[in-house]
Amino acid sequence: MKLQKATAAAAVALALSLTAVGCGSDGGGDTGADSDGKKITIGIKYDQPGIGLKTPDGNFTGFDVDVATYVARQLGYDPADIVWKEAKSADRETLLQRGDVDFIVASYSINDERKKKVDFAGPYLLAHQDVLVRADDDSITKPSDLNNKKLCSVTGSTSAQNVKTKLAPQAQLQEYGGYSECLTGLENKVIDAMTTDDSILAGYAAQDQFKGKFKLGGFKLSNENYGIGVRKGDTELKNKIDAALEKMVADGSWQKAVEANFGPAGYKNEPPPEIGVVVN
Repeated sequence: MKLQKATAAAAVALALSLTAVGCGSDGGGDTGADSDGKKITIGIKYDQPGIGLKTPDGNFTGFDVDVATYVARQLGYDPADIVWKEAKSADRETLLQRGDVDFIVASYSINDERKKKVDFAGPYLLAHQDVLVRADDDSITKPSDLNNKKLCSVTGSTSAQNVKTKLAPQAQLQEYGGYSECLTGLENKVIDAMTTDDSILAGYAAQDQFKGKFKLGGFKLSNENYGIGVRKGDTELKNKIDAALEKMVADGSWQKAVEANFGPAGYKNEPPPEIGVVVN
């Protein structure tokens, strides 16, 4: 999407819309500027409870969904104008490069390799890599215990690379297409541990059907700076998204979204990161 230059009247309308405050994907509150029936396509995860989840009734929930909805509203799009598109970890750069989505909010960690292909607004959340194990498994208490264990992560994720190259080179890494597949393997004892960001793992552990079955290892294995991916060179859109994120923090909507999505799991989030500052 290339944002067109607005006429003077449209610019005034857009400025007025930026005073709207709202959070969440339910369409509540001021819906912002009139989008004249235009749509915006946003990539999110479909299988990450607490982050980005497509529910059986076809709705979308999670922190990334709330952030994306807020940002879209500041860009002049009602929640009804949003077209959600699944953005699996291995497909995110391709979706942006092909123009299949306008931007991506999908637990998308900023790193140097990805910045060669896409640009990032944000970051908007600082997470840490951790592991999820079965509640009755006391054999994994430190990162080195992952050696010779069957460890699951998702193809294309930074978590898989971190474990194999830095943390536990002897781990038997299993890379699946989605985190839900990893969780099934963990529940069925096909694998011993699942690794990704603590925010994602907390979302899984907090689901009603899994309460008491799993536990977080409590390892801060890496810093994961979540950014919003845009097409390389789309500085105008990147800057507008950054402004929306700053507003979301300032008006309290960011903290409300954190509490709504991660609070039930007792997730201890970091303070909102400073826009443009990546914590290594």
